[in-house]
Amino acid sequence: MRAWPVNIRKGPAVPTAFLDRDGTLNRDRAGAYVTRPSQLKIYASAPAALRIISGKGYRIVVITNQSGIARGYMTMAGSGAINLKLVRELRREGAAVDAVYFCPHGPDEKCACRKPEPGLIKEAVKDRPADMARSFVVGDKQCDLLLAKRAGLKSFLVLTGQGKAAAAGRAPAYKNLLAVARALPDLRADKAGPAAKRKKT
Repeated sequence: MRAWPVNIRKGPAVPTAFLDRDGTLNRDRAGAYVTRPSQLKIYASAPAALRIISGKGYRIVVITNQSGIARGYMTMAGSGAINLKLVRELRREGAAVDAVYFCPHGPDEKCACRKPEPGLIKEAVKDRPADMARSFVVGDKQCDLLLAKRAGLKSFLVLTGQGKAAAAGRAPAYKNLLAVARALPDLRADKAGPAAKRKKT
């Protein structure tokens, strides 16, 4: 379900960064829910990470499970207010988010949009095509990694949020989203062509 913006303009397929919210962009701990805008605490390095990701030519889409709605911890309107605060605070730091999608269902509802099911990515791609070969998922939980696998995308695990628990016994992880951003290839530099690259050297 799209939380923001209300309308999306169609366009060409764009390499897209599908980013988890809680634990990747903002503080999160196991068993706790962000149920009010005042509880949303964005990581200090997140705005810089988004500026780098966008500057390298990727569209930024946030995808988040919000079972607190199904559990009665918050309303749909309350969840919307939290996501709007996320977008506004990041914008104040010069960090653009292109869209936010969320799943309001509980784990027992067997919906197609709750991560690790790829429904949120499918909805986002239906709204605006993504260059899937150059798109990826970033998150702090195993469900984010499995989501990427099911969607046929590359994944990055960050050690913020619940990432340290998810990293046990698996491939290397990144300190935070900023570390991922710095490691990404610069797609706009690739478009500059050989001549432009020679001038920089």
